[in-house]
This record gives sequence, structure tokens and C-alpha cells, in this order.
Amino acid sequence: MTQVIYKICRADQWREAERSGAFRGAAIDLADGYIHFSTGAQATETAARHFAGIGDLVLVAVATAALGPALKWEPSRGGALFPHLYGVLALDAVLWVKPLPLGGDGRHVFPELGP
Repeated sequence: MTQVIYKICRADQWREAERSGAFRGAAIDLADGYIHFSTGAQATETAARHFAGIGDLVLVAVATAALGPALKWEPSRGGALFPHLYGVLALDAVLWVKPLPLGGDGRHVFPELGP
């Protein structure tokens, strides 16, 4: 079974990644020196904490096996391990990209995610 991790980013940032052939990260990623990802179980809380009320986002699903040793699992929120990519995200590692719209309650509406 392929393990999948998720990146939430602005749609315009993702369009730029598609134009350039790789995702180099959002401002927070560039500042921290790695690209922040979440597991399926972590993604909704990540959206609520860091993207509350922000529209025009996309959710990017990435196969961990395609990332190699640049992917590190490191403690973050509450000591939970989060996936961090120390490098650029090659588009061939991406399984799919879907819109992440805001629902009527102001929270993001997620597609079904793996763990």
C-alpha cells in the first residue's frame, strides 16, 4: 500500500509549481528550510490552524515512496510526527491535486483521505 501525505497550499502557488516543474514551497516552507506536509489524520487540523478562512486552496496528495531520504518524520504539534521534505517536491511524486473549498461553516471541505 502506498503511504500518502498531503500538502495544503494556495492554488496560485500550485499553478506556479506546475509551470516550473517542481514545488519549492510556500513562504513558511522556505523560511523553515523544508516543505511541511501532513498525514491524512493531521490534515484537517493543519487547515484549521494555519489556513482558517482562506479560500482558493488546493490539497496535494504525494506518495512518500517517491520522496526518498529527503523525507523526514519529525516531532511537531503536541509531539506528533509530521512529514517534512528537505528538498523540492518533484511533480512525478504527486498522485493528485484537488480543490480545498470552504464550507458554509467556514471550515475546509476535504475529500476522503487515507490515514
